[in-house]
Amino acid sequence: MDTYGLILLIAMPVFIVCILIELLIYQLKKIDYNYMDAIASLYSGMTNTLKDVLGLTIVVISYDYLLQNLALFSWGKPNIWMYIITFIILDFGGYWYHRISHEVNYFWNIHVVHHSSEYFNLPCALRQQFATITNILSILITGIALSILGIPKDVIVIVAPLHLFLQFWYHTNLINKMGFLEYFLVTPSHHRVHHSMNKIYMDKNYSQIFIIWDKLFGTFQAELDTEKCIYGIRHQPKTWNPFIINFQHLWSIVKDAFRTKNWKDKLLIWIKPTGWRPKDVAQKYPIESITDDNVYNFIKYNPTYSNSFKFWSLVQLILSFLLMAFLFYNLPNLSKSNHFILYGLFLLFSIFSITAIMDKKSYGIYTEILRLIFATYFIFTTQNWFGINQFYKNAYIFVFLQFIISVFVSLFFYYKEFKPAYQIYKIPT
Repeated sequence: MDTYGLILLIAMPVFIVCILIELLIYQLKKIDYNYMDAIASLYSGMTNTLKDVLGLTIVVISYDYLLQNLALFSWGKPNIWMYIITFIILDFGGYWYHRISHEVNYFWNIHVVHHSSEYFNLPCALRQQFATITNILSILITGIALSILGIPKDVIVIVAPLHLFLQFWYHTNLINKMGFLEYFLVTPSHHRVHHSMNKIYMDKNYSQIFIIWDKLFGTFQAELDTEKCIYGIRHQPKTWNPFIINFQHLWSIVKDAFRTKNWKDKLLIWIKPTGWRPKDVAQKYPIESITDDNVYNFIKYNPTYSNSFKFWSLVQLILSFLLMAFLFYNLPNLSKSNHFILYGLFLLFSIFSITAIMDKKSYGIYTEILRLIFATYFIFTTQNWFGINQFYKNAYIFVFLQFIISVFVSLFFYYKEFKPAYQIYKIPT
């Protein structure tokens, strides 16, 4: 876990620099850029990262167990072929994991957050699932194959993050088709198709690094000059809150399974194609959806904000990022106690609270107050903030002031700007 935190500590600044460069190019070319959507994407990436670091992912069966019981080969010392084979297997397994996540109703809940942005840019790449039971498919598809070949865990620990990070760069509209690379690599053009909800583009280009898998298994679609990519998902989330986005589809399945009178449908709904609903429920409880007819002119989720609130949202993002970076930096010390879990859960709650304010939800005020109460209790009982005083004497005071300011600024925007638009949150039907 400490190694993973260190890798993230190095990778995050690289991602941020790339995002800022892309933003600068957008500004120079005077291309529309939705700042709040980008901020929401970054918060989604933070929730997924925190989930991984805190060990909240549920693993049904470990790779160590598979390796001990299935390995047919022993490689000895690691060599270049071991890394190449591991990379190819991860990419092949990633294709099928990705495809199943799109085509099976339950598993779409795991992946839907990545497609929830109605824009396509580098921040969109960081929108990743928070669902905790994510290792079932990945271990079944890739873990078994790697363990049979006797690939040691140390190799996977190096190759897997590399394979994941290489999927970041092609989430952009700024790079056109790339000549001969289009034949064997996933390019921005290929992935724009994948993120589109145009009828001709939907459920295409599942490959992660090598586009050859789509060409082999019949799911490839080239980007057409005559068909502009329209991004997003047919059932609009209409929220910036990554927690709500992560569980909206699952909640919809649960409700449909409960409401249908057909016991067979109560079971089949989980494994049916994505979007399938029992007939009796679909008729009685219709869900608003973007159709083929209005996919080109639907209204994107884009609440109106003042420039001052946009600036404040950016400040909150920076502060949240610094608090998370401190967690990763201090993880070796915090891991000696349960404080790293407490700290991580606090950051997750903070993201929920801040994005609730971004959504103009009245309960965001109460969550901000709860956040301040916890911070006050912890700071005044420890006279510290998870060991931050070791870097600067009485640094906890500045952390405490930040939480106080956050509450008062949120109240300011509530009364001066958002109050008419605020609404008590209720689970969407």
